[in-house]
Amino acid sequence: MTTNSGGGSQLLIIDPQNDFCDLPESWHGAHPGNGRSTSPALPVQGAHADMQRLARFIERNAPRISEITVTLDSHQRHDVAHPGFWRRGDGGDVPAFTPIAAAQVRSGEFTPRDSSAAECVLGYMDALESRGRYTLMIWPVHCEIGSWGHGVHADVLAACGAWQLARHKAVRNVFKGMNPWTEHYSAIQAEVPDPADAQTQANTSLLRALGQAEHLVIAGEASSHCVRATTEHIIELLPRLVPGWTPERITLLADCMSPVGGFEREHAAFLESMHTLRVRLAQSATLTL
Repeated sequence: MTTNSGGGSQLLIIDPQNDFCDLPESWHGAHPGNGRSTSPALPVQGAHADMQRLARFIERNAPRISEITVTLDSHQRHDVAHPGFWRRGDGGDVPAFTPIAAAQVRSGEFTPRDSSAAECVLGYMDALESRGRYTLMIWPVHCEIGSWGHGVHADVLAACGAWQLARHKAVRNVFKGMNPWTEHYSAIQAEVPDPADAQTQANTSLLRALGQAEHLVIAGEASSHCVRATTEHIIELLPRLVPGWTPERITLLADCMSPVGGFEREHAAFLESMHTLRVRLAQSATLTL
């Protein structure tokens, strides 16, 4: 039995997780065994302030938000985009933030530590590069399932919890990235969907739910990657499922998202392309639903 109407204004929060937030030290986790501080693995400059602004936005607009969807980047330590998957041709480690192209694997500059995975990985990388969106990037191990870093920013979590109690509704959680053989920036589908894994293919149930919104507000981290990829997939795929749907229904909370360091140009290009498509760009303090 369902009682959710899904209309009105929906809020889509992309990956508001500890590992992506530049949290002050007092907000860091602690290892239960040795007490050592657990710091964010892939902090985005400005993300902590983004999430605090987002929490205040939720609190102010809670009576007018009909649905909240929170996506969660969810990885295994063994992952094609993590350092432990790879080694250099000379046997050395591959540091985080190393881009790897298929040609470099073919030349022997980089190789999977499990040599039996080489053919599969090259097939993936060829498909990824042919799409022209991304080259394989090696990221620090982040958002490991079950870890402190996988958890939601405390202020956002509290604001969503208060909304649930006031509206008598649950937040819709969407996990992405659990398949270790493909990158999954977008909450809608993996960069290279695996025909054998439905979780990597287009999430049509999520698309249909978002398509019911008269007004879809999007925020989260990071604007250069997961927010960008998710929004682009929504705009590409949703009109096929919901006749008459247009990007004009989307508002991006521009002050509730920031780019990964070094990807500021991608952030700017994303916002410019969305403006061209008549997506609204708004500030959280002045947007009233």
